[in-house]
Amino acid sequence: MNERIHRLLHHEATPGILLAIAAVLAMLAENSPVKWLYDGLMGTPVAVVIGQLEVAKPLLLWINDGLMAVFFFMIGLELKREILEGELRDPRNVILPGIAAIGGIAAPAAIYAAINYDDPVALRGWAIPAATDIAFALGVLALLGPRVPRALKLFLLSLAIIDDIGAIIIIALFYTADLSVISLSIASACLLVLLLMNRLHVLSIAAYIVVGLVLWVSVLKSGVHATLAGVALAFFIPHLPSKGQTVPITRRIEDGLHPWVMFMILPLFAFANAGVSLEGLSFHRLFDSVPLGIEMGLFVGKQIGVFGFAYAVIRLGLAPLPKGVTLLQLYGVSVLTGIGFTMSLFIGSLAFEVGGPDYVVDDRLGILTGSLLSGVLGYLVLRFAPPARQSSRGEAAGEGEAVPFTAGLR
Repeated sequence: MNERIHRLLHHEATPGILLAIAAVLAMLAENSPVKWLYDGLMGTPVAVVIGQLEVAKPLLLWINDGLMAVFFFMIGLELKREILEGELRDPRNVILPGIAAIGGIAAPAAIYAAINYDDPVALRGWAIPAATDIAFALGVLALLGPRVPRALKLFLLSLAIIDDIGAIIIIALFYTADLSVISLSIASACLLVLLLMNRLHVLSIAAYIVVGLVLWVSVLKSGVHATLAGVALAFFIPHLPSKGQTVPITRRIEDGLHPWVMFMILPLFAFANAGVSLEGLSFHRLFDSVPLGIEMGLFVGKQIGVFGFAYAVIRLGLAPLPKGVTLLQLYGVSVLTGIGFTMSLFIGSLAFEVGGPDYVVDDRLGILTGSLLSGVLGYLVLRFAPPARQSSRGEAAGEGEAVPFTAGLR
């Protein structure tokens, strides 16, 4: 029994399944007699007061601003590791997923903006369909097992990492409130302290947590979104082992946080944000400008942007098709990037926090629909896509030889 539980917890599909369960529970709660309990719980005021300092928010915003800062902290650690020793260390490995990620951000944003250009409030949601939920996408790939080449998973991982960098930049530049000079000054002082600690090779995790908490509060009060404090903190932690250790402290922290983020923080975020009331909704609501823009952005824009830009890169000879991968498989994983869910819900909460309840319902409706369509089509394409042809040496085409450009499209 213990071995089964261990395998289940470490299965690639488990985080995505938990996110789906959390989203379904939220939908059930919001459309059942316990709706009052769900809404009341998310709206419960929670305050932390230390002297003159007070941080008071409803529980929903503690999840979105607080727990999600931990998620972004882990993302920052993953980005740093990949840049220093992973797939992003070699610039040649960045070209294909990097340009594909740019297309996967630009095309959905353009489609959304084209549909909502005449509504200034709705237009604030232009970045909602630009994000990919890596937990869900990898979960779908895991369900396909050995049908998915390892190189295709690495392509998706690299693309998602670059996609996360784009989301972080978008949040920093476009979703900030009025700025507080005093709070920004404190945050800047925290960054200088962290830089000094990094240069002196301070390896105390507790010390970084203390400075990180001060940084988080100051960024929260500054008007810049507090989750960016998590990313900044991660990049200042030295990628060095503590005395008597062989594993860098960044990796130890990342490994320690991973189960908490995947099995608690992200499902809790999904439960808190995926509750959509179906009362009074009709099928025609799916075609209102906001949900339609998100649906088209995720389901159409993502696959056009990712696959179109990747196709152009390969065609121009700037980067090769990943080894053992066919174009049809590349298209299938491009469709999967339209699963926006977690990051899309997060950006939606920033875009429409002052837009009123109708926009909140519309954006969740569009995200759930677009993500579902992308997940189903992506799975079907990859499920029935033929593998790369085998060479006479028993290797998949692309492993040691060029992959035919039309492989998988016949």
